[in-house]
Amino acid sequence: MAELLAPLAAATPPRIDRAVPRRPDLVSQWWFVLPWILPVALIAFWQILSASGVLASSVMPGPLVVFDAGLELWRNGNLLHDIYVSVRRVFIGFAIGASTGLVLGFAVGLSTLARGLLDRSLQMVRTIPHLALVPLMILWFGIGEEPRVLLVALGTLFPVYINTMSGIRNVDAKLVELGRSYGLGRFELIYSVVLPGALQPILVGIRYALGVAWLTLVVGETIASRDGIGYLVQNARELLRIDIIVVAIFLYAIAGWLADLLTRLIERRLLRWHPAYAKGVSA
Repeated sequence: MAELLAPLAAATPPRIDRAVPRRPDLVSQWWFVLPWILPVALIAFWQILSASGVLASSVMPGPLVVFDAGLELWRNGNLLHDIYVSVRRVFIGFAIGASTGLVLGFAVGLSTLARGLLDRSLQMVRTIPHLALVPLMILWFGIGEEPRVLLVALGTLFPVYINTMSGIRNVDAKLVELGRSYGLGRFELIYSVVLPGALQPILVGIRYALGVAWLTLVVGETIASRDGIGYLVQNARELLRIDIIVVAIFLYAIAGWLADLLTRLIERRLLRWHPAYAKGVSA
């Protein structure tokens, strides 16, 4: 009997244990909530200090007062108009500066002749604080839109240029040689090897340049401006409206956060092949 059952026992499929479902990680489960814990806690602490009288309203009004001031500006239409004007200035200036920085970065990174001709001059200009050019911009272009847009463009040009040029020059030479050995032409080599290898530092430069764009606009809009968030701050300062000034500060913070969020989403989309960005890893 044992001899008869032996083949059956050997033919019996092995037992498959059911996989125990893994418990989701707490950090990944609450990834959306965690970044907001500290800001909400700070605002709550700010409200407690204001309500208890520890923080005088003449020094810093409470969050509810600031919210009411922002709601008042929203209802009369001034806030929406000022936000639109500031976003338009940042968009135009950033488009000019970032595109110029990309073109110069690719030219200097790919061409030895362009590097010898342009890089030293660009590095000298880069060390000049672009905000120091405000009086010169006003003398050249007056107090219209041109000085503000050009200041934003200058502020965003060099971060994009530096990161683009450095990213291209630091592409692994072995990958370039491998592409040539496969018979790739110059443009195919740039598109298939050089650009993917330099894409991460390029996007880092764009991400940093967006922050510089808003920082530059803060200064540009406080000089003889008739609209925009900077004008809102100047007008509130003259009227001693600290609550409106705080509203403008929050607007700049939210605008910077949204710009950074957009850049990180683009990073995850374009760099989904990269190990650091694969499977939803936070950038």
